[in-house]
Amino acid sequence: MDSSPAGSSDPGIVGGLGGLGGLDALGDLGDLDALTDLDARIAGCRACPRLVAWREEVARTRRAAFAGQTYWGRPVPGYGPADASLLIVGLAPAAHGGNRTGRMFTGDRSGDVLYAALHDVGLASRGTSVSADDGLELYGVRVTSPVHCAPPANKPTLGERDTCRPWLVRELELLRPTLRAVVVLGAFGWQAALPAFAAAGWTVPRPRPVFAHGARVSLGAQDGPATGSVELFGCFHVSQRNTFTGRLTPAMLRAVLRTAAGTAGLTTRPYDG
Repeated sequence: MDSSPAGSSDPGIVGGLGGLGGLDALGDLGDLDALTDLDARIAGCRACPRLVAWREEVARTRRAAFAGQTYWGRPVPGYGPADASLLIVGLAPAAHGGNRTGRMFTGDRSGDVLYAALHDVGLASRGTSVSADDGLELYGVRVTSPVHCAPPANKPTLGERDTCRPWLVRELELLRPTLRAVVVLGAFGWQAALPAFAAAGWTVPRPRPVFAHGARVSLGAQDGPATGSVELFGCFHVSQRNTFTGRLTPAMLRAVLRTAAGTAGLTTRPYDG
């Protein structure tokens, strides 16, 4: 991930004031044939004025605990191998998490829960995710979100969700040769993901499936079984609201990840913690 300055005069923001302008950042995504190219384009997007203003304001003012750090302050691309067979879809980067570190679910409490569970079942090299250079590796798993900028109050608008959708569609198209299972965290991600899967070449049942923890839906390929179907799994989001209240426990999360990984052809390990 490129962390070089992109026009910002504020040393507290890594490239947050540069990049492409408006909807021109999206352009023709069909010409992107590699996730690395897509990630670079995502990091330069300035299509949503409210999100641009918020992410950069947070990066300038910073939280007291991170006052001496340089914030990423840009859209946060997905993270994980290009041949992933399991995809995890969240909501959006956290203001002082991914917006600070430049990596999905990194540097916040939600990431602490997610990566600990991935490590517990053998899908990550370590159980913590604190910075983009901490050596974390994901095994057969990629993590992304339907909105790539940190939103105020963790609530993107429906318009911002829809504006960001082409990035997710293209990511799904690039992952399609190997993708076999998807875990969607929360109702917002579920509602955003279904039309993206339809646009990327999968058949979504009608009426559209309703989100629930433990929901499982088969999405067939629109051009036939030769290109592969995908199993979609619903899981409560790893937000503090859910994990602190016990609505989502580590055991519940591990169970969903283990089932989805098995469907994706990934080997997991028993958890004895």
